[in-house]
Amino acid sequence: MATGDYNGAAVAFEGLARGAEGRGGPRAPHLYLQAGRARLLIGQIAAGMGHIRHGLALLAARQQWPVLHRTGQLTVAFLTERGLTQKAQEISDYLKATLPPLPVSDFGSQTAPGEKPRPVLPTTCPGCGGPIRADEVEWVDEVTAECPYCGSAVRGES
Repeated sequence: MATGDYNGAAVAFEGLARGAEGRGGPRAPHLYLQAGRARLLIGQIAAGMGHIRHGLALLAARQQWPVLHRTGQLTVAFLTERGLTQKAQEISDYLKATLPPLPVSDFGSQTAPGEKPRPVLPTTCPGCGGPIRADEVEWVDEVTAECPYCGSAVRGES
């Protein structure tokens, strides 16, 4: 997607997502979300929203509540920025209906009170080139996160 070939990216992410889902792979939801984002960027709203809903549903089925919350909020912001306010509201309504009734703070910030802030991560995974966002990764330890696409260890810098 970095080159602007959103159609090619969508096709690639769709293939990867189907393969990952077929194997029960943990990266399938993120791959569907990226496929949806790419479809939206080329104006294919119905296809894009289908992938996004499926990716979020996979997170919910796996009860990955903190990831669903963060990813859902980022998706709502992405849709709103592109003027797709009705679609953003649909996702927001889905999150309200799906997430367990816990205070938002229980979905966790990346650091607990008194804990050192996390180091800065590279913007792309050195293994697969996928985008890395500190608020979307699973942290392995204090300085290492796991790429949501390929599972590679990505070390941060202080």
